[in-house]
Amino acid sequence: MLLLVSPINTKEAIEAIKGGADIIDVKNPREGSLGASFPWIIREIRRITPDNMLVSATLGDVPYKPGTVSLAALGALTAGADYIKVGLYGTKNFKEAVDVMENVVKTIKDEKNEAFVVAAGYADAHRIGSLDPMEIPEVAYESGADVAMLDTAVKDGRTLFDFLSVDELQEFVQEAHDRKLKAALAGSIKKEQLKPLDEIGCDIVGVRGAACVGGDRNTGTIHRSAVTELKRLIEVI
Repeated sequence: MLLLVSPINTKEAIEAIKGGADIIDVKNPREGSLGASFPWIIREIRRITPDNMLVSATLGDVPYKPGTVSLAALGALTAGADYIKVGLYGTKNFKEAVDVMENVVKTIKDEKNEAFVVAAGYADAHRIGSLDPMEIPEVAYESGADVAMLDTAVKDGRTLFDFLSVDELQEFVQEAHDRKLKAALAGSIKKEQLKPLDEIGCDIVGVRGAACVGGDRNTGTIHRSAVTELKRLIEVI
C-alpha cells in the first residue's frame, strides 16, 4: 500500500519526502477537501521532488463544468503533476460524473498518456448531494481513468470509516480491481486505520492530518517524523 501525503507548500513537501512518502499530493485545504493549489506551487514542488517520486495535484471539489475542469487538468499537468485528481463534488449523478471525467481523461491522455487520472468521490456524499460513492469505480472505468478514490467532503473530525463500513470499503476496492483500476482511500485516516485498509487491498492511502504535528490538517504542519511513523506502520502490517 502506497502512502500519499498532501503538503500545501514546499516546506511541507520536503518533510513528506524526507519522511518517506510514496506520492506527494499538492492540495490547498483552504479551498475544500480536495482544494486546488496554485500552478507555481505545483511546479516548485515537482522541481524539488526526486524524479523517481510521483507528484499528484488536486483540481478542487469541482462543479459540473467539464470544460472548466478539463482546462484546470491541463494546467496541473503542465505544472508538473503525474497524478491528476478530480473531486466530483458538483456532479449529482453517474452521467454527469462520467461527462466530467471523460473530458479530463481525453485532455490528459492526449498530452501525456502515461499520466494518471484519478476519479475521486466522497464517502459522505449524502451531506453534499453528490454522486453515490459506490458508483465511483464504474465512473472511473467508463471514463478511462486509472484510479478510483474516496475521501470525505466535510472535514469535521469524522473519518472515512464513519460513513462506510469495512465491508463496503472492501466492496469499493474489489469493484475497482475488477475493472483493472487502482483503489485509493482517504478521509481523515488515523494511524490505527491503516491496517484494515491494507487488509482489504487498498492500493493507495491518502493522509494529511495524520502526517501533521502541532494541530490538525488546517492548523498543523506536516513533519517528517509523523510521515516516517506512518510509513513504518504500513511496512510492518
